[in-house]
Amino acid sequence: MTQPIEIILLRQLATTLALPVWLLDPAGELIFFNEAAERVLGRRFQETEPLHVQQMLSVFNMTLSDGSAIPVTELPLAFQAALRHPLHRELGLTGFDGRVHAIEVTAFPVIGHQGVALGVVAMFWERQR
Repeated sequence: MTQPIEIILLRQLATTLALPVWLLDPAGELIFFNEAAERVLGRRFQETEPLHVQQMLSVFNMTLSDGSAIPVTELPLAFQAALRHPLHRELGLTGFDGRVHAIEVTAFPVIGHQGVALGVVAMFWERQR
């Protein structure tokens, strides 16, 4: 599948960042995460099956920072894609390797020419305890 140049360039940028980064397409499908994200998630991107944002809730056992369940409509990436506004949130996340992480996520939309939604970028990092 051919991706817009903006997404290709964001993917290239993400490969150079030390900060974990995920890229999702406009439909909410995870299309890339960088090496820094691989260390948190416990798996290489190339080894990961396609995931939709709704599946990410169960695969990564995402929770609110207090440990309670987070509705898919409030997951930063889904919220981001729907509302096209930046969002920051504290979450709990369990990687593919079973390790639990307390993270902060900042997600923002990628908007192309003429206001076309191209996807969502999410940058995250482990919270200091």
